[in-house]
Amino acid sequence: MTVLIRDLRPGDPADAESVVRVRRRALPFLLHTAEGVAFELASAPPAQRYRILVAETADGLVIGAAQVGIAHDSPEPGQSKVNLYVDPAHRGLGAGTRLLRTAEEYLAAEGALETYAWVLDEPVHRAFAERRGYRPSRSSHFLSLDLAAATLPPLPQVLPAGVEVRPASAFAADPRPLFLADAETTSDEPSDVGVEFDDYEEWLGHTWNNPALDKELTTVVLVDGAVAAFTAANTDGTTRYSSGMTGTLRAFRGRGLATLAKIISLHRARAAGYTEAITGNDADNTPMLAVNRRLGYEIRVTETRYAKKLEAV
Repeated sequence: MTVLIRDLRPGDPADAESVVRVRRRALPFLLHTAEGVAFELASAPPAQRYRILVAETADGLVIGAAQVGIAHDSPEPGQSKVNLYVDPAHRGLGAGTRLLRTAEEYLAAEGALETYAWVLDEPVHRAFAERRGYRPSRSSHFLSLDLAAATLPPLPQVLPAGVEVRPASAFAADPRPLFLADAETTSDEPSDVGVEFDDYEEWLGHTWNNPALDKELTTVVLVDGAVAAFTAANTDGTTRYSSGMTGTLRAFRGRGLATLAKIISLHRARAAGYTEAITGNDADNTPMLAVNRRLGYEIRVTETRYAKKLEAV
């Protein structure tokens, strides 16, 4: 069967829906919406050279997709990424191979020296990557929680002295304190590619204005008026709630503030009608894994990060 590779059609909701369908079937433990697909393409900084590639059959059925771009915010030049999705019902037709080849050629032409991809930690997926010259490093888990049935830790009756909790919407007039908190905690996250997180305007465009970010469920903990911890909540507007970044600033760690933020956010999410909670954790981030397990999350699937040196074009 002939498989064609092309770019996502900007402004075509049906094309975005096709990509969402593929992503959901390939990796259901992420939050996927057509609005989100359109936003990630439209909001990508020019330096990222971002593309969403689509694999379709001759009769127009989308069976695969890939996210491709330069790691423009890394202090190490030449880094890039490609994340690949193929509909499980249509594997073996060459969609993954063609998507990956197209992505690598494009990234190399844009000056990338190395690319990385997250690969499901299953024999067939690992073998696919390794046959194509990719080598594994660290791993990450996807976790989920039946929010409708879960027994959540109770909400605190009284907060510690000096501690208050606000939704992110309370910072609508000036979200810069949340940007600074996000920047500090992200810089401490386990990662093979460093990030220089210092562009406020880019953060506003890509994170704060992301349509998936629920500013009422995103929960911020303050200590004596200063942002100390937060958990970012993304939702699909129907039943699924996803924890994005959760972090505590260095000066406030060890006090259970991130756990407090997550408990309050989960209770609010359930009250708002969300029935499934999903999140992701680096396998080496044992403190956050412990927090999520105490909340009732269970590991559902594991990914491994694979990297490959690219040949110069």
